[in-house]
Amino acid sequence: MFAVIYRWRLRPGKEEQFREGWHRVTEAILRDCGSYGSRLHRADDGTWVAYARWPDEESRARCAVPDPEGVAMMAGAIEERMPETRLSLVDDLLAEPYVPAPATNPPTRSAR
Repeated sequence: MFAVIYRWRLRPGKEEQFREGWHRVTEAILRDCGSYGSRLHRADDGTWVAYARWPDEESRARCAVPDPEGVAMMAGAIEERMPETRLSLVDDLLAEPYVPAPATNPPTRSAR
């Protein structure tokens, strides 16, 4: 697995625009590029951080701009872009939280 950490400082008042753009771009790379998805965080120093996972570095390199409007939304909200950090997985103990399946209605029995 290959991962990338991205960091940005956003223009004041543009946080929601950035988040919406990030969401659009991330959905597109999930749908069109084989990404394993991403998580967006706000750090305690005010920067925004995203962690994106890919099967390998080549998959990410092959992914063209999947949503130009979403990319433009993000770009218009960014005041400063920090260098990305590329990561190769060495060990993995990250667990996804358990989310129960939605309740379904039990089948009804027909009256005899």
